[in-house]
Amino acid sequence: MIAFRSPARFDKSAVILICEKEALKGNRSQLSGLRLPGEVMSVLKSGRFTADNGELFPVLLKGKIILLVGAGKSSELSMTALRTAVRKALLSPFLNKIKDIEIIPYSQAEETIRAVIEAAVIGGYVWRKYITKDQSPVSVDTKNIFIATLPKRIYQETLLVCQGVNFSRNLVNDNADTVNSAFIEKTVRGIIKGKRNLSISVLNRKELKAKGLNLHLAVNQGSRNEPKLIFIKYNGAGSKEGYTAMIGKGITFDTGGLNLKPTGSIETMRTDMSGAAAVIGVLKNTIALNLKKNILFVCALAENAIGSGAYKPGDVLTGYSGTTVEIANTDAEGRLVLADALAYTVKNYKPKCIIDIATLTGACVVALGHDYSGLMSNDDSMAEKFLALSRETDDRVWRLPIYPELKDAIKSQIADIKNTGLPKGAAGTCSAAEFLRQFVGETKWLHLDIAGTAFADNQGRLYFGYGATGAGVRLLTEYLRKN
Repeated sequence: MIAFRSPARFDKSAVILICEKEALKGNRSQLSGLRLPGEVMSVLKSGRFTADNGELFPVLLKGKIILLVGAGKSSELSMTALRTAVRKALLSPFLNKIKDIEIIPYSQAEETIRAVIEAAVIGGYVWRKYITKDQSPVSVDTKNIFIATLPKRIYQETLLVCQGVNFSRNLVNDNADTVNSAFIEKTVRGIIKGKRNLSISVLNRKELKAKGLNLHLAVNQGSRNEPKLIFIKYNGAGSKEGYTAMIGKGITFDTGGLNLKPTGSIETMRTDMSGAAAVIGVLKNTIALNLKKNILFVCALAENAIGSGAYKPGDVLTGYSGTTVEIANTDAEGRLVLADALAYTVKNYKPKCIIDIATLTGACVVALGHDYSGLMSNDDSMAEKFLALSRETDDRVWRLPIYPELKDAIKSQIADIKNTGLPKGAAGTCSAAEFLRQFVGETKWLHLDIAGTAFADNQGRLYFGYGATGAGVRLLTEYLRKN
């Protein structure tokens, strides 16, 4: 539980007091208005606590702990660093068994408070469904957190968005045999149940075949699970306003197909539905925020399994658009599923713009690492809006180019195009986006490659612990709110 109240009261079992260096030198008014216990004042004056970024200094009182958290110099502090420091404090052993915690920020600026909320909800997230012995870090969601600030609508909305992020993370983190296409359909129907301004349409194997979505079908050929293309229409504006379409890649497990992924690459491939999970998280946020927009949410679901029925390298397939595609590599499956979804959406729903989000290429990890998603678009204005919003939300993206010569990278000698690009992995992210661009026509389109950002390995990164990060959910939600 997270609540907002002002002023600071120091009445909980634990207090997190976030300090800037300037406050210790008397150059800031942050501490002057607080009724600090004498023991805390002594520590602050002694110089033992320097307020370096991420520094933790516990002060033990009778039946209470005050945890001093360093924020560093205000001129150097980023909101990312603040989120990381607050997460570190909340998960520290000092607060392990404490239920009620008050957080006192160094500033009442909206971006500061929102960063603290995200640190608590997103940073405090821990996936523990299958842990039978309590050996994991303490889960912040079991605590009562009181943030010393006046309640504002924007803070409640930030809290709702964070909950949508974590909902998406739960879908990605669970077992692939649990979160299959049927489970995802059931989840979506549960989210929209009883909502009058929402409707759903689902294409299963029979409908996909009848309508000629052969690229989508081919990817799923080796699987016992049903392929699905799910459309959810959200009508939040008038009938004259066009739809923003949001399409998520949902490969519920990716073996690589007959071009099998090796050990070291296959273990976390349940995460290949992170794009669809992000779309579902944004759907949840859209409903919670009651956005006044018309939005089409699309989940393209398949399982790229191996077996006697699996599609094969060298096959030539005809997609929904009529374009023929040479299968140069069965592990380039996501773009096939998205190609049919894009073409079908453009023709049958005629959206004003399309955004697709996918864990699409390992090349994006090589190019940008794990902290930035790749962005490619055929519309400069749309791309610039996303770049600006990514800086606001800390859901980071970096624009990569699409240019005319990329068409040569996906040419095939036996079909219209092929599903791989230049040799030796050159410009793999860009050529994959160029492949997708073939299926959007003149529609405004933006592609997000979250292959590097969707999942945090080992001990996590930034203010994310191990597992799914919910990449794209904050960014896409903010885009819908402001455009």
